[in-house]
Amino acid sequence: MSLSSHLQELKKKHHMLSGQVEEAQRSPGIDDLRVAELKKQKLRLKEEIARLETQAVH
Repeated sequence: MSLSSHLQELKKKHHMLSGQVEEAQRSPGIDDLRVAELKKQKLRLKEEIARLETQAVH
């Protein structure tokens, strides 16, 4: 898998997690721990994307 396709896949996952977080926050019965875990996953993906984009530039 090339770096650009890997980045695209990570961005797609990040976008999907954004939707899941928004949906979870709107649902009255969702556990706060579940929302926090989704946000952590989203942040890890964002950090990985930033790291790979930095590597691609250098």
